[in-house]
Amino acid sequence: MLLAIEVGNSNTVFGLYRLVEGSAGEQPGLVTTLRVTTPENSTADEFGLQMRSLFERRGLSLSEVTGIAISSVVPPLDSLLRNFCDVYFKMKPLFIEPGVKTGLPVLTDNPTEVGADRIMNSIAAYERFKGPCIVVDMGTATNFDVVSAKGEFLGGAIAPGLGISADALFSRAARLPRIEVKKPAKVIGTNTVDNIQIGLYYGYIGLVDGILKQMLAEMPPETKVVGTGGLMRLIAGGSKYIREVDEMLTLNGLRIVYERHVERMKRRG
Repeated sequence: MLLAIEVGNSNTVFGLYRLVEGSAGEQPGLVTTLRVTTPENSTADEFGLQMRSLFERRGLSLSEVTGIAISSVVPPLDSLLRNFCDVYFKMKPLFIEPGVKTGLPVLTDNPTEVGADRIMNSIAAYERFKGPCIVVDMGTATNFDVVSAKGEFLGGAIAPGLGISADALFSRAARLPRIEVKKPAKVIGTNTVDNIQIGLYYGYIGLVDGILKQMLAEMPPETKVVGTGGLMRLIAGGSKYIREVDEMLTLNGLRIVYERHVERMKRRG
């Protein structure tokens, strides 16, 4: 099975995929996902023991992993991840980094600046829609990734994430309470909590839809918009443009690139 690892600034998500037909009744596809806080000061052993425990809780074994693909936006952790893969899986991972062939032409001023997560999202979205699309990924930052009808990464935009926006408000305004971000029951608030929830929720929808409106005006009319990321389902419910949500988009992109990599290796013998 393939272990796909998406390392984000806040969380690290693991997806375990069955890639080929196994015994009777088994089909290729996503087996399970695991989510942990992105380790800042962990060692490879600490990370490995945590992973082993999470696998065992789901009735799985690390020995079932036959391939690993990693997308990381936290470069200081790359050496830890390589060491972790070597010690606990006895294999080298496929790291999505400059020089790795993904099948997605990147038509930006400096392609090496584009994060691996954005590349994976774009690949998975184009594979899904087979046409022009925009991915909105709500993580620590909110990324807007634009893909052409030919499957080219055209560029996009980056905005502060909803969590960052909320934290900035709470940290700079001492008298405002820290609250849960959720859809408010009304639009005209009658107390402080209502006011904050309305401002964060509708303000962020305004940010997302405002950027999408301008991007869609420059794209073909058949362009699809898909959302992903931790808080996307909350925001997508109020958006005019986000009609589909795929929380596994980045992991699916990793799976697709890994499968392409394996096929290239097979052709080379």
